[in-house]
Amino acid sequence: MDYRTGNFGGWWLVNLVSPFESAVTDWNEWRAERVAAAKSPEGKLALIQTTWLPEGANFDENLATLDHPKTVKATKLTRTDFNGTVIARGYRLWDSNSEAIENFLGIETFNFDPEWIIEGVFTPFEEDKPVSFEFIKDNGGRRDLAVPGEIIATIAGDEYCFLGFDDDGQIIVPFSDLTNQSETYGPGRFLLVDRIPGLTYVVLDFNRAFAPPCAFSPHFNCPLPVPQNRVRVAIRAGEKRPLFKNSMK
Repeated sequence: MDYRTGNFGGWWLVNLVSPFESAVTDWNEWRAERVAAAKSPEGKLALIQTTWLPEGANFDENLATLDHPKTVKATKLTRTDFNGTVIARGYRLWDSNSEAIENFLGIETFNFDPEWIIEGVFTPFEEDKPVSFEFIKDNGGRRDLAVPGEIIATIAGDEYCFLGFDDDGQIIVPFSDLTNQSETYGPGRFLLVDRIPGLTYVVLDFNRAFAPPCAFSPHFNCPLPVPQNRVRVAIRAGEKRPLFKNSMK
């Protein structure tokens, strides 16, 4: 299988568009969707505040948005433990006219590279396993997240055992590599991996590696890569980081 030449047994002769060109088109659509979502009224750039309420306090939207412009909206927020029990309640404020949206220029991205579409094997656990993730704003504190299994993949000759948490049937894998700080968002990036029930085969398309929410707003609190997810080479694929006027971030 060669994405660059489109040599798929004559498929390209029939359809006149090579698999490589089709993959690039899909990838460009994904990039455009990422930018549009970030700028939306409740997109990542719109988040201007995250507040956790005292125990027993109730969320009041009118009180939460008091003294804010009409462009600001409040939404409920809960934090649960590994078993799904609510352990904290709060709210977020979203401003459709935020400074971040006004100064946003786009998302810097590496060029599409088919070499970074990597096959992997997913091995599910008998039941979701609690794995301790450190969070960027928790000052070294850790939280258990539900991990459904492990993903084995070989990168530059080394085998990795990636761990990620479930997100409505997909697996979010926080990972780091040697591009962090110098070329990509410092703490690391995220990768979404599709999981098909009954199949162990998965695809890690690092062309769709993306900057986490905390790269767009400091009011998000993102999980950091566990040691198993720290890749020892530079993955020059996917998003680098958001771009802003006047280097506001």
